[in-house]
Amino acid sequence: MTDIKSSIEDAVAYLSEHPNEARYIDSLARATLGGSLRVDVVGSDGARITTDMPGAVGGRAEEPSPGWLYRAAIASCIASTIGMEAARAGLELSSLEVEVDSESDNRGILGIEESTPAGPISTRIRVRATASQMDRAELRQVIERGTMRCPVFDATQRAVEMKLEIEEST
Repeated sequence: MTDIKSSIEDAVAYLSEHPNEARYIDSLARATLGGSLRVDVVGSDGARITTDMPGAVGGRAEEPSPGWLYRAAIASCIASTIGMEAARAGLELSSLEVEVDSESDNRGILGIEESTPAGPISTRIRVRATASQMDRAELRQVIERGTMRCPVFDATQRAVEMKLEIEEST
């Protein structure tokens, strides 16, 4: 906990003195479509992940789907930022578990009904946490602050500008 707290304090102090360095371009993710809807994604730092789609739409269901990774991103980001907030408050969580599920309608992704969204219609986040040295109200505040500071949660809640650039190759 101390390392997390001191790291955050150092980052806050540095960015407070150098606010022009707070904004940056996030690392690139490059996706390449393979056979049967299998997609390999590589990051500029060498990070790799492979996704696949369910068999019902032509995939082989051998890897997680992009939708599951989206929910996993929300869950892991919220768990991380709650952990950060607890550390900032000098509190230690005894346990923390974040579950994320969503409701979707396949008519959207399949183009059956243009008015149906391709993405989730709703998302539910369930947080279970315990901390021996905090009362329920304080724990709830840490969970809420952590959730609100999660970049994936934030990007999902507000309309983030998206630009589609199509480069034609010959």
